[in-house]
This record gives sequence, C-alpha cells and structure tokens, in this order.
Amino acid sequence: MRIDILTLFPDMFRGAFENSILKRAVAKQLLELHTHDIRAYTTDKHHKTDDYPFGGEAGMVMMIEPIARCIELLQSERTYDGIYLMAPDGKPFVQSKANEMSLLNNIILLCGHYKGVDERVRELYVTEDISIGDYVLSGGELAAMVVTDAVARVIPGVIGDGTSALSDSFQDGLLSPPVYTRPADFRGHRVPDVLLSGNEKLIKEWKFEQQMIRTKERRPDLLQDL
Repeated sequence: MRIDILTLFPDMFRGAFENSILKRAVAKQLLELHTHDIRAYTTDKHHKTDDYPFGGEAGMVMMIEPIARCIELLQSERTYDGIYLMAPDGKPFVQSKANEMSLLNNIILLCGHYKGVDERVRELYVTEDISIGDYVLSGGELAAMVVTDAVARVIPGVIGDGTSALSDSFQDGLLSPPVYTRPADFRGHRVPDVLLSGNEKLIKEWKFEQQMIRTKERRPDLLQDL
C-alpha cells in the first residue's frame, strides 16, 4: 500500500514514521509513505500557499493552485483509490473505515491548515473528508498520522501476530476486555483466576462478559449499533 501525504509541514512526520510499527511496515515493504511539501508547488516567490478569504471572515485559507498542482502530478504517475482531506467537519474516522482503507492500493491524505482549504479542492479532488474527533487542531498533520497508523496496523503482515489487531477495541463493535501479564500476583492484586485456568471456553466467555461491562460503562453509545 502507498500513502502520499500533502502537507505544509513534512518534517512533523519524521518521528511518527521512523519508529515502531510504521517503521517496520515500511522495512517489510508492506507500506510506502511519502510526504509532499505543498509549498514546493506554489509559483509565488515567497512560497505563499494561503490568502485571505472572500467575504471578509477572519483567518487564512489554503489556496487551491498549489494543492491542485501536487495532486495532479501524483495522479499523472499512478491511479489513486481515494483522496482524503483531514478536516474537523469530516466524517468521523472509525475502525471500520481504517479496515476499509487498508484494502486500497494508493491513497492521498491532504492536511488542511489555517482556516481550511479552498472549497473547490473538495469539489474537484477530494473523495472523502475525515475527522478524528469533534475538536479543532492547528492542522491536519496529527490527524494524518493517526489515520496512517490505524490503517497500517491492520494491513496483513504489519503486526507480527496477525490476530492481534483483530482483537483490538472496536473491531467487533465493543471495547476490549482487561488484559494482564506477569506477575500473577502483584502486592495482593491477583489476575482473575479464570485467565489462569487454561479453560478456553470459560476464558472466552469471561472476555466477552468483560467487553460488555466495559462498553456499557464507558461507551454505551456503541451498544446501540449492535
């Protein structure tokens, strides 16, 4: 899978992409990550990529021309399955969307900034807007990192244990159950006996029960969709 990220701040991605799971995914050649500096596609001698909005509203708006040049150059080199704009007014990014995107071959993530992008970018190029939460960030870079990580971890082969990602929270519409490791007894706080029993049937039942309890307590909204 190839992910191209269009941003005004490509250096922000170094730490995120050069460590942990994303680094291993690239090393295994399961994932290609490319960042593109939008400023490199402006014809303005000062590398300006934003301007005042028509209508007099406060703030600055990312101009369409540099974004269009970058997208069109990439599209001349390969076919893209989707172009996603990171925006607070986009569709909520959920696990099922990450699963869906992980099956694609080539995608573009566009990082908004300032007051947002010229609306014509959405009309002419963007396949879908994505939001990672009901709050506003300084730019779409952090959102793009979140989306990239969530998508990458469910690509087959990226995580060593192929079943691990499938048991994460939200994969089955519920939160994950509590997890424990050694020691079995820490200062009198013991791991539930059922997890030490070796009885797979009882362990499975316990885990599902805990999933329901935890989801009801912390995210009851998820149960409405079941």
